[in-house]
Amino acid sequence: MVHSRIARSAFIALCAMPVLAGSCLAQPFPQRPIKVVVPFPAGGANDTAARLLAPGLSARLGQAVIIENQSGAGGTIAARQVASANPDGHTLLMVVAINTFGTAPLIYKLGFDPNKAFVPVGMIATDKQIMVVVPSLPVQTAEELVAYSKENPGKLSYGSAIGIAPHFIVELFKRRTGADIVHIPYRGGAPMITDLLGGQIHMTINNKSVLLSHIVEGKLKPLAVTSAERWPELPNVPTLMETGDMDAPFDTLFGLVAPAGTPAASVNLINAAMKEALTSWHIRASLAQLGIEPRIGTPEDFAAVIANEGPRWAAIVKITGVKFD
Repeated sequence: MVHSRIARSAFIALCAMPVLAGSCLAQPFPQRPIKVVVPFPAGGANDTAARLLAPGLSARLGQAVIIENQSGAGGTIAARQVASANPDGHTLLMVVAINTFGTAPLIYKLGFDPNKAFVPVGMIATDKQIMVVVPSLPVQTAEELVAYSKENPGKLSYGSAIGIAPHFIVELFKRRTGADIVHIPYRGGAPMITDLLGGQIHMTINNKSVLLSHIVEGKLKPLAVTSAERWPELPNVPTLMETGDMDAPFDTLFGLVAPAGTPAASVNLINAAMKEALTSWHIRASLAQLGIEPRIGTPEDFAAVIANEGPRWAAIVKITGVKFD
């Protein structure tokens, strides 16, 4: 302990000398554990992807990567926290691109512009989505769901967090089909699925990673997928484009962003660690078990995706008329 204090004092004294001060301040990144803030409760798709990636990042960056869940308000509570964090690369935000940069700025009073508050670090994975209902509901297709909802107005409910992609996709589906299904808001996917399995709500659209196992076990009934093509795991389940209920596919893209002003060198170092981790057999196998597809690219690649998603989801917000104060 004495030797430790002496060494620390000597280091501080050296850093106080003008000639050495610059080198002492310019310590290599990262200098301490990196915190990844997940904007939804533990157990959801966003959280799962972050936790699968974290060990790979830690091994390559030489520091612990800590996952912190800050749920609420469609992910905006976590976004505000990270937007105001020190831009030194040690605090990152796990985002769903269409939520953080597409829908949230249009329905919430954020107090900041996500496009200016964050810099893209890199993409992680794509998670597909599926419409499911409880087994007790006497419907086998999306068309039958629509007909049943009209025959039983106000009786059916679906769950999702407010202002995220599943919320808007169901509302878009309702607009196109005239389905009568009441929205029940949740803080995230995990608690919603608990209620769905318990029969408190009747249906949802959510990610493959959190729903597929329940479908395989017969706990949920699949009606349609939101992707461009049918899934190999569920070849008899049509796409919503096939049924004529959607004009385009809707997938979920996860990625990491950092507070604006984070040094480019730190961003690029994290991105390189992400790429290496996502090419490892272990992480790819873990993602594949959940049906999540790795997405590898540069910060610029992620920036291009964000730039495309914003206008697309602005149009969807307008069509659905969803508002939240």
